[in-house]
Amino acid sequence: DETLNVVAQRSPIPLFGMGLIAEIPEEVILANADPEDSSGNGISGRPNWDRGFVGRFGRKAQTVSIEGFIRGPLFNHMGITTDPLSEELLAQLPVPSDLASRTSALQVHQDLDMIRQGQAAPPSEPLSDADSVPDPELSQQDLFDLVSFTMLLAAPQPSPKGPEARQGEEIFLGIGCADCHIPSLASPRGKIPLYSDLLLHDMGPELADGIEMGVATGSEFRTQPLWGVAIAGPWLHDGRADTLDEAIRWHGGEGQASRDAYLGLSSEQQDQVIAFLESLGGEEFMTEGSILAHEPLPQPGELGGPVEGLSEEERLLWQEGRRLFDADIGLTQGLGNPGFNSDSCRSCHGMPTIGGAGSLDVSVIRGGYWEAEGYFAVPEDGVIFDRLTIPGKVRREVQGHGITFERRASPHLFGLGMIESISDEAIEAGADPEDLRGDGIRGRVSYLEDGRIGRFGWKADIPTIREFVRDAVSNEMGMTVPQEEGMSFGDPALAGESPQASPELIDGIEFFLTRLGPPPRSEQHERGEVVFDEVGCTGCHMPELPGSMGPVPLYSDLLLHDISAPDHVGVPVSHATAREFRTPPLWGVRHNAPYLHDGSASTIEAAIEAHHGTAESARREFEQLSETDQAALLDFLKGL
Repeated sequence: DETLNVVAQRSPIPLFGMGLIAEIPEEVILANADPEDSSGNGISGRPNWDRGFVGRFGRKAQTVSIEGFIRGPLFNHMGITTDPLSEELLAQLPVPSDLASRTSALQVHQDLDMIRQGQAAPPSEPLSDADSVPDPELSQQDLFDLVSFTMLLAAPQPSPKGPEARQGEEIFLGIGCADCHIPSLASPRGKIPLYSDLLLHDMGPELADGIEMGVATGSEFRTQPLWGVAIAGPWLHDGRADTLDEAIRWHGGEGQASRDAYLGLSSEQQDQVIAFLESLGGEEFMTEGSILAHEPLPQPGELGGPVEGLSEEERLLWQEGRRLFDADIGLTQGLGNPGFNSDSCRSCHGMPTIGGAGSLDVSVIRGGYWEAEGYFAVPEDGVIFDRLTIPGKVRREVQGHGITFERRASPHLFGLGMIESISDEAIEAGADPEDLRGDGIRGRVSYLEDGRIGRFGWKADIPTIREFVRDAVSNEMGMTVPQEEGMSFGDPALAGESPQASPELIDGIEFFLTRLGPPPRSEQHERGEVVFDEVGCTGCHMPELPGSMGPVPLYSDLLLHDISAPDHVGVPVSHATAREFRTPPLWGVRHNAPYLHDGSASTIEAAIEAHHGTAESARREFEQLSETDQAALLDFLKGL
């Protein structure tokens, strides 16, 4: 028998108003079901079921319980185990205000029990895994707080409808969209304006993903609530639609008649329909990235702000570059070729502010094969294994056995322009590959094949900010870049073709990063600074290097060092071994968690303990310090 592998993508569903949806009685949902299309309107919605109850959450309406909807993703997406909430905690879950106001405690309890039986009953079994952390990994109280937060998360507040939106609403109703996107459903609170029937509908072969859940077939999906739809993009179950207009045009199956009616409208009428949809909540949060329209711009000297001394023209250019750095790139703009790791620069470099580091979940993957005699074989399609792919494409799979994978964490980018201002001679002056100084530190310059010196990236494999931008746009977002003389990074567009990443995009992001200020130093810790030097950390983490804009207090020599554990097996690049890494700058280190090239250290202390090779002596000296001096050194680092 042949086995068919079905691969599909899922965009996360907004959680607004989950508690309100949970309160809708089953009979209200079932009243709109018409599985045999007895009405003859081509709409045959039907319920999905979860443990005998009507499902209402998830793309396939496969889950009835808010607790189950939380526990499932915690385990499936994050590997975090939980136990079902106890009866005692279930009884403490937030109750609707009309129930809480009743005088009879027994009546309140009975009504709550009725609600949670259908809509908040958790799976009965504890979850477990095989790691070293005792199960459950999330406490009952934390799970209770997550469930409570989700139950109480408000629905989006609709905007007052102007003439265009009112006209769009009439068209929306007239072309049959409301046959599935029912404007409201009755609940104990009154009518809930979610614009959904919460039923399954066949959306046709073009949207089908082949995934069956409960009674839902591969082409059936729950009618997505439209409240707050304007801020839920990209749209559809797999994010294939960059705009609401595209999302409508993808409708097939039971939605085809309404789609065809929409296509028959004038462009003005189509705009009115979109205006109506945008009025259903969240208009004030509509943005092309994460920056809100009236959000104050960070100032010089603030984390994430520009360098001092920009002219008004430069400030506007920097602001525009920041917008481009933050903006999401859509499929129609060339995202994915077909793989990609993120859809914006900010998604990997956005903590705690734009230009910052990335959390562990945005780390990227490099891989290849170690063969006999220590030879590293690059896979046919390169060492980059994209985390994502565009809808309709299957992500690149591992071929063969014995492949070595290594994560790459996303560091913060503050002060890159100052680092670029450091001369090659200043970097070369610190090199000592043969340890002629006799201090055990063998830092060496990362010379690239074309003779340039690398200074950016974990392997110091990128020479300039512009090359850094070109490399990231191609390798992390899967876009072609302009052909430029002297530039060797990025995937250039073919002769005669327009690059997917425009010169304006590359120019803008480069301008933003070149003038992104260094992380401000928060505190001075003199004792910690002394200890840092005494244990030998400054042998690699040099406090400053000379730059054309003055001293650059980055705490790095920008050289390659072998600091790997004896059993480390990693992924090399052409000019740096698998064991070598650039000394990471320490300014702003408290904003750079998780630490090390693979994000394997969750604290600065854990990162120090992972130092080996060249850093072995400094690590041992740190371990011998008193608790007071260790704390002083760590406070010093956090203050950089």
